[in-house]
Amino acid sequence: MTKSASFATTILIAAAWIAAGGAAAAPAPAAAPAAAPASSLGPEQIVQDSAKRMLNELDAHRAMYEKDPAKLDALVANVLLPNFDTEYAARLVLGPAWRKATPDERKRFVDAFYHSLLHSYGDALVTFTADRFQILPYRGDPDAQYATVRTFVKRSNGEKVPVNFSLHKTPTGWKAWDVVIEGISYVKSFRTDFGSEVEQKGLEEVITRLEHQNASRKAK
Repeated sequence: MTKSASFATTILIAAAWIAAGGAAAAPAPAAAPAAAPASSLGPEQIVQDSAKRMLNELDAHRAMYEKDPAKLDALVANVLLPNFDTEYAARLVLGPAWRKATPDERKRFVDAFYHSLLHSYGDALVTFTADRFQILPYRGDPDAQYATVRTFVKRSNGEKVPVNFSLHKTPTGWKAWDVVIEGISYVKSFRTDFGSEVEQKGLEEVITRLEHQNASRKAK
């Protein structure tokens, strides 16, 4: 796995957590192992349970997901979505534009952004295997409101890429909201990218561009 592929794959996993709230959460085509109640899990267990369920499912039915991206979409939405604070993360990505956006614009943005990433990096995700991902022991304060779970992704040459998941405690349990890969924050990176485009063109035009791109890809 190249540097760009490993980065793209992990970004996709995080992005899917963030943005799948706007996607249709159809039943997963193959039954993934049942998740433990999220409210009973600590931050390390949240990341471990989600990653294990998704990667094990990919390992077991890789050929099916390679042939049908819609099934991969459904798997991501069902396994990862419940453990990510969708609105909080999307609000941070859009920054000031989120406060000015209508409820419909917010929903359309996360939906269009999610499908754009899924299409771009789907091939990387379906080739990603569980043995390339490892979670390190959690060393945070169990009573804290925020937590960082450290993991790494192993490249094909054996090099380990540090990947840190940021979580916070909510009324329904711990939820992830950001991922930092080799020191680069997912939320900050996309906030910069979309912030400049929204400032120049407006949020509605940015959303429309993403929607048109996704529609064109589906038609191919």
